[in-house]
Amino acid sequence: MRTKVIIMGAAGRDFHNFNVCFRSNENYEVVAFTATQIPGIEGRRYPPALSGSLYPQGIPIEPEEKLAQLIKEKEVKEVIFAYSDVPHQYVMEKASLVNALGADFRLMGIKTTMLKSKRPVISITAVRTGSGKSQTTRRVIEILKGKKGRRAVVIRHPMPYGDLVKQECQRYETYQDLKRYECTIEEMEEYEPHINRGTVVYAGVDYEKILREAEKEAEVIVWDGGNNDFSFYRPDLSIVVVDPHRAGDELTYYPGNVNLRFADVVIINKVDTARPENVERVRKNVLAVNPDVPIIEAASPISVDDPSVIKEKRILAIEDGPTLTHGGMRYGAATIAAQRFGASEIVDPRPYAVRSISRAFAKYPHIGNLLPAMGYSKEQLEDLEATVNKSECEAVVIGTPVDLTKLIDFKMPTTRARYELQEISKPSLEEILQKF
Repeated sequence: MRTKVIIMGAAGRDFHNFNVCFRSNENYEVVAFTATQIPGIEGRRYPPALSGSLYPQGIPIEPEEKLAQLIKEKEVKEVIFAYSDVPHQYVMEKASLVNALGADFRLMGIKTTMLKSKRPVISITAVRTGSGKSQTTRRVIEILKGKKGRRAVVIRHPMPYGDLVKQECQRYETYQDLKRYECTIEEMEEYEPHINRGTVVYAGVDYEKILREAEKEAEVIVWDGGNNDFSFYRPDLSIVVVDPHRAGDELTYYPGNVNLRFADVVIINKVDTARPENVERVRKNVLAVNPDVPIIEAASPISVDDPSVIKEKRILAIEDGPTLTHGGMRYGAATIAAQRFGASEIVDPRPYAVRSISRAFAKYPHIGNLLPAMGYSKEQLEDLEATVNKSECEAVVIGTPVDLTKLIDFKMPTTRARYELQEISKPSLEEILQKF
């Protein structure tokens, strides 16, 4: 008898764990994936072209709300938890539910799920979504390519929200690739800044296949993590970013605390905008679980393209979607820019929110008077545009890494808030990479 399994996920880690550990394993039968965090994933199937010969019909993807029902109906013996950026309390509540229904609850670790590369791997991960992985990755790439002359390729944590077969192994080098793969806002936020700098990005679903393709052109592979998940590849150097704006979360969120304990280097980011006592608290927490790890303090200085768009205006602040939603942040680059450059008011978008954007506010009430840049589908992008243009603001500050003006027809002036990593203590990233 094959052990019946459900994998709980959000269209990322869950698919990877399946591909690596279950796809060809005759001892197990994965009867379903469950999905949460990301809208529109459930109701589909993990396709036969990706699921392998043991699953000729593919595997259904069900809403997580049906977990208890599925365990009972399918006589499930084991449930795998495979998504990220959740409190430890939340994880154990799911474990308690699963155990009470008679099934085992499992968290799969680094040795079980990490693939080994033929090339050196640097992983960039974090303790929470929105800590600053992306600008850290860009900084590492800048050093590797510019000062070290290395052929560095980025492999990005998965965001396969479209046709999974078409997204099996993707390579991004030009803006045309973004159109060819029909990228969502969330994907473009991660890929476009790398393309701007001439860096090749790989992503998709099958990370064994992706790795082998990237190895053909890379001297060094840089893992650009998602949420606070740990790397899919065994790193030769693990760089972990922590966020003093959410001091304490580095000890209480899964799997970010795994990253912290596994880190070779820790970056305390945003020290320019965080309270000094929170920076010190984070430092103590880091050293409590990883006593000898080198710590770099860094800033994320914010600039805007045109400050005059903000000054004395009623501003709508658009922030990175995942950072506000399951990342739990209550402000971001657009908020800081609006305050710093003299906005008269930050307009509350909630009275103007339509359809899926309104539902996002209902699901994540902590967001408040900021607008998350959510565009997981064409329909949601249309909802975002309608919400923006209904709002009674005089201008918009865009705090996402992607140029939304290419995707949305704004009826009012806009300006972008930008941020890059700036190390302000020793050792520097360049010194760390020199040793590496």
